[in-house]
Amino acid sequence: MERVVWRAEQKGSCEVMLTGLRLVSEAADLAARRHSGMARKGRGNEPYINHLAEVANLLAIATEGADAELVAAGWLHDTVEDTPTTQQELAEKFGPRVAALVVEVTDDMTLPKDQRRHRQIADAPHKSLGAKLIKIADKISNIRARILPRPTQGERDDLCDYVAFAEKVVAGCFGVNAMLDRTFEETVKAGKEHAVSAPFVSNLVGAPFNLPSADGAR
Repeated sequence: MERVVWRAEQKGSCEVMLTGLRLVSEAADLAARRHSGMARKGRGNEPYINHLAEVANLLAIATEGADAELVAAGWLHDTVEDTPTTQQELAEKFGPRVAALVVEVTDDMTLPKDQRRHRQIADAPHKSLGAKLIKIADKISNIRARILPRPTQGERDDLCDYVAFAEKVVAGCFGVNAMLDRTFEETVKAGKEHAVSAPFVSNLVGAPFNLPSADGAR
């Protein structure tokens, strides 16, 4: 009898796992399609999907894979902001919590960049726990993208500016997940050290052709 019960419990766990895997997989697929042709700021011509994958992976590691909806929201966190995707569509495809998390971390792109940044800083302490985790993972990824091997002065300035902004946002998100808190602090330290120690390249060096960038105040 005990063996039968154990097998039933294992089957239930497997079904939950498959449901979560499907949710995350379908979120990744939609994110890749909606962000097709976009490039992120930093790291040359890197596809924007790399940023979404990094955010989702950080969330999966931080939660030890226990929150598929959060990881799905990590994949989708820029879809409403940067593509024609709507909250209603996300709710229908992935459920109300995923849609709500995405909208919660979405900037109002009708506002100037400085106002969007101010809102991120002011609103951060009042976000839900899930939204705070997405914010921290997003900032980690965006700082990492700006740590270039041979930055121009303009790229150094951008790194310093973004690190200072990210610290102000994440100050309102700390205390939810120790792993993400620690990773953010390590990333900030690496960014600050790199800004003063990396080999200098003149701004006059020609830049390669770039895809449209989806990075704004983030």
